[in-house]
Amino acid sequence: MKKFISSIFILMTMFFLTGCSQADKPAIIFNQRPITTQNVMDMSSVFQPNTRIYYLILMPKTQVSRILDIQIIQKGKNEYLGYSLYMTRTIKLRDEEQKYYTDYFVINERGAYIMKAYSRDNPQKVLAQAEFYVK
Repeated sequence: MKKFISSIFILMTMFFLTGCSQADKPAIIFNQRPITTQNVMDMSSVFQPNTRIYYLILMPKTQVSRILDIQIIQKGKNEYLGYSLYMTRTIKLRDEEQKYYTDYFVINERGAYIMKAYSRDNPQKVLAQAEFYVK
């Protein structure tokens, strides 16, 4: 009887501790060079002013809407609870960009920033979010 109960306990533990985790969640990756398949894992979150900041937005689920809204928010300003909207972009995804989008932007001011991506399917919910710094 003890073997039966212990085997049930082990199986239940394996069931709850294994399986899909955060692999299917959207993400934003920053890099100092244009992002390719060779350097996608050379991530960075600290950049110099007036340099290009390359980013990759990964979207494992296909978006119904082909429009992404991107916001860059600067932390530390006193306009609205310490945050101020620095930049916004609206992007129309092409057929080959249904799972990812890559581009770059340039920031001149030093500080801490947050990049958020929203889908037009559900504009109240943040699709992906990441922090980076310009020093």
